[in-house]
Amino acid sequence: MKKALLCSALLAFGTGAACAGNLLVSVVDKDGKPVPDAVVVVLPANKSAQPKTALPAQASIAQEKMQFIPAVSLVQPGARLSFVNNDSWDHHVRSSPAGMGQFNATQAGFELRLEGKSAGKPAKPAEVTLDGKPGALAATLLGCFIHGSMRGYIYASDSPWAGKTSAEGVALFEDLPDGPAQVRVWQADQLVDLPLQPHTVTAAPGQLVMQLSVVPRRRRS
Repeated sequence: MKKALLCSALLAFGTGAACAGNLLVSVVDKDGKPVPDAVVVVLPANKSAQPKTALPAQASIAQEKMQFIPAVSLVQPGARLSFVNNDSWDHHVRSSPAGMGQFNATQAGFELRLEGKSAGKPAKPAEVTLDGKPGALAATLLGCFIHGSMRGYIYASDSPWAGKTSAEGVALFEDLPDGPAQVRVWQADQLVDLPLQPHTVTAAPGQLVMQLSVVPRRRRS
């Protein structure tokens, strides 16, 4: 209540200050169960406001026990990625568009070969810098030529207001700029993009539930 009164006062006096609110987004699957590792992106109409913490400009991705860890890396465009193979056998890293784009990609992504880690010696990392141009491909699929079952993902968000859902399937955004916004959800197994969800940010906390049309595959623990 106090925050709402303060916002009204600021607007009445024409200070130009942007009040902010919180938004909790829950992502559930087709059966209504929580979905972890989904990417939630908020697109406020007010593009001048920035979150307190920027998206990572670099990330480390490991290949370990025949998996990419983390399964989904959320970064800003132009981020530097460091890949390391912690298995004792060789791996590849190959990238392609995620979603439906993987079936009709006309442009090759990056490819790396990572030697297996020798006992008692540190693994040798390899680095890649993502495209930093506006509108660059948001979601990237990572695979391995040698081991076809390996899957990982990179999501480079043009909007700084982005987060991954927790094990409980929720993502919390704090201090969003007041006013109209749109909310996007990306999940690796949701090949057909969900429609953008409109939301108006106010001083009062907001909640949204976004439901996928699929049940995502379980990741091996």
